[in-house]
Amino acid sequence: MEEPGVKLGWLIDRKQQKVYIYRPGTTTECLENPDSLSGESVLPGFVLNMSKIW
Repeated sequence: MEEPGVKLGWLIDRKQQKVYIYRPGTTTECLENPDSLSGESVLPGFVLNMSKIW
């Protein structure tokens, strides 16, 4: 999942309750059943409450 200009990507697996986080130049991070996701420096102040997703 590397496209020019993309700074942050989330792949949300609802069945497994996992989130794969993609950032340029880093290894994919996998979170298991996180409570929330942060927009980090890409979307300052943005928080996605995962209880609405699961």
